[in-house]
Amino acid sequence: MSADNLDFGKCLEDAKNFHGDLCAGITLGTRMSILGLKTIGINDPKGADRKNIIVFAETDRCVTDALLSITGCHPGKRTMKIFDYGKMAATFVNLKTGKAVRVVVKNKRDNQLKQEEGEDRSRMDAYMSIPAEDLFTIEPVRVDLKPEDMPGKPLHVTVCSACGERVMDKREVCENGVVLCKPCSKGERYYTSIHKDQ
Repeated sequence: MSADNLDFGKCLEDAKNFHGDLCAGITLGTRMSILGLKTIGINDPKGADRKNIIVFAETDRCVTDALLSITGCHPGKRTMKIFDYGKMAATFVNLKTGKAVRVVVKNKRDNQLKQEEGEDRSRMDAYMSIPAEDLFTIEPVRVDLKPEDMPGKPLHVTVCSACGERVMDKREVCENGVVLCKPCSKGERYYTSIHKDQ
């Protein structure tokens, strides 16, 4: 295994190409990814270690594109979970060892940034040069993964009694013996159905 797999310059270039441009979020996400991976003992996330990692992203912004690009984790492969808490944070889990850490961008970076940036330095450049310990908090955590949360084929498939749509991986809700999907159970949807007859 080559140490070049987590070389900052190469990872940043890969993330930039994946995202489409280089920005502060890509820079933060690249540094966050490398730090998280190294801390949990993953050195070759797209090669030898590719089946040993799950990442939990806490935002749907640029940082997540960097996480995806560098770790090789994808929602479609069930190795990346996205919880949009609006936070610049991610949790890295080594499935082989059980070691997990949550990496968070520190709030108190304002003074450091002002010192690092000067008048003509961009925030992105500052993010590249600030020492990791001044930019991030690393917290050891435990992530309780259920079998239905793991990569692989669905362990369970059922049908919602209200809408008739399939629900996989035990995401259904059972109310008074009736199986419902979460939108039908809680009435919370990100969309509003528009019927043709309206």
